[in-house]
Amino acid sequence: MLTVIVGGFFGDEGKGKIAGYLALAKKYGYAVRTGSINAGHTVVYNGKIYRLRTLSAGFVNKSAKLLIPPGALIKLDVFFREVEELGVRGRVHVDYNTGVIEDVHVAREREDPVLRAIGSTFQGVGVATADRVLRKLRIAREYSELREFLADTSSMIYEALNRGEKILVEGTQGTYLSLYHGTYPYVTSRDTTASGILSEVGIGPKYVDNVLVVFKAYVTRVGEGPLEGELSVEELERRGWIERGSVTGRLRRAAPFNYKLAERAIMLNSATCIAITKIDALFPGARGVKSWNALPRDAREWIEEVESKLKRPVVLIGTGEYIEDVVDRSRDLGVEL
Repeated sequence: MLTVIVGGFFGDEGKGKIAGYLALAKKYGYAVRTGSINAGHTVVYNGKIYRLRTLSAGFVNKSAKLLIPPGALIKLDVFFREVEELGVRGRVHVDYNTGVIEDVHVAREREDPVLRAIGSTFQGVGVATADRVLRKLRIAREYSELREFLADTSSMIYEALNRGEKILVEGTQGTYLSLYHGTYPYVTSRDTTASGILSEVGIGPKYVDNVLVVFKAYVTRVGEGPLEGELSVEELERRGWIERGSVTGRLRRAAPFNYKLAERAIMLNSATCIAITKIDALFPGARGVKSWNALPRDAREWIEEVESKLKRPVVLIGTGEYIEDVVDRSRDLGVEL
């Protein structure tokens, strides 16, 4: 079985938490992370905060193999630091064709006036992607330091699927940062929808069982670009919605949940089901709750409204920062995850 996790808004939806929960609770044997180091996923597990920029949040399942696919980009210092900090050497596999960001890409990005204007994270990702398009980027198989990690990850995934194993693919950023489907030019340098994620991994769409789109209970974005219904910093403080980006530390702009954006994200990603995170920010009584009936009535009604309008089941509901702070409705709704 293969599940793809996609961000439904502008990133920062809590995909890392959802990926970590699924890897643990549903015993996924393989966890794949696409994208690059300009996107951070935060996982709070066993009392510790992990901010990941290369490896999947599925690392919390100690039996899961962690794959970096050919369409991803890594930076060697970030990669090796995560491998050592997480203690996962021996179960990490980097595809031979994964792209590698070098310091020169970071320097060139900082000098680019267009990237500065759109609010780039200046991690070298855009310039490295441009070099790959121009066939100039060096790839993983060219680095001797990576020799022990190299593998044909696409073949590994196909073979695992044929054995009946479970694959979790963790996309980064969000639908509206897609180079093609987002708020251009205020977008990232890749396609962040399910189709783009699958292309990076090297998996055809017919192998996919679930496309799980993750929405936060409100909309946030970092950097420049349109944000309908944007609230003032004072209002965000009043609501308790103050957040900062996990890579840049920049204040996240925020607005109420946007059904128009959510409906289009469902369409663009062929979503089969939904996860909602941070519902406790809207309904404080939901904090730490782990069962549907224990949620406050107004929270349940809001979730049911989301399901009615988006016509997809809300299978997972995040109620706090810890991985285990989840209401899991998948079995009750007949969805196998």
